[in-house]
Amino acid sequence: MDVIALIGRILLVLVFLGSGTTGHIGQRKGMAQYASSAGIPAAEPLVVLSGVMIVVGGLMVALGVWGDLGALLLLVFVLATAFLIHAFWKFADPHQRMDQQVHFMKNLGLAGGSILAFVLFAGLGHDLGLTITGPLFDLR
Repeated sequence: MDVIALIGRILLVLVFLGSGTTGHIGQRKGMAQYASSAGIPAAEPLVVLSGVMIVVGGLMVALGVWGDLGALLLLVFVLATAFLIHAFWKFADPHQRMDQQVHFMKNLGLAGGSILAFVLFAGLGHDLGLTITGPLFDLR
């Protein structure tokens, strides 16, 4: 089961590692323009900061280094992104609205996965297996 849990952790964070490195950091100008268009102030520094946050959080979950904290970092990112960037209810065009609703719902799904990862790390601690450290928050 330890290997299956590790595979699940890696699959969960692949989207964060790719988006953080390639998108937020690698294409920060374009991402900042998109964030600005959604009304985000100081978009470029926040895009870079959020990119670092999801890469670090993703690595923490994948490697099992304070994975509970890493899961919380991912949770904060996906909830903020869902409600601030993918606010589908603000779009009049039905195609844009549908596209943003898909992204919004995807982020809610990732939020659920992040909450489950937090509970697993904080609840099972070292019993989760194949982790480098135990949890930062011990809920047992």
